[in-house]
Amino acid sequence: MKASELRAKDEGALTKELADLLRAQFSVRMQVATQQLTNTSQIKKTRRDIARVRTVMREAQLKKA
Repeated sequence: MKASELRAKDEGALTKELADLLRAQFSVRMQVATQQLTNTSQIKKTRRDIARVRTVMREAQLKKA
């Protein structure tokens, strides 16, 4: 997911996206713990997507203030 795509979304959509990504991260962590994860790069991608969403949310918050 690109930051430009995230900037086009409103605050509610970003919150939903963040919740979905956090659930996905939990799922990936459980797959790692049970040794079912075959694509380990998924961990890094999920973490970066979460950081991207949080950054865009913070930018929007600072823009309002």
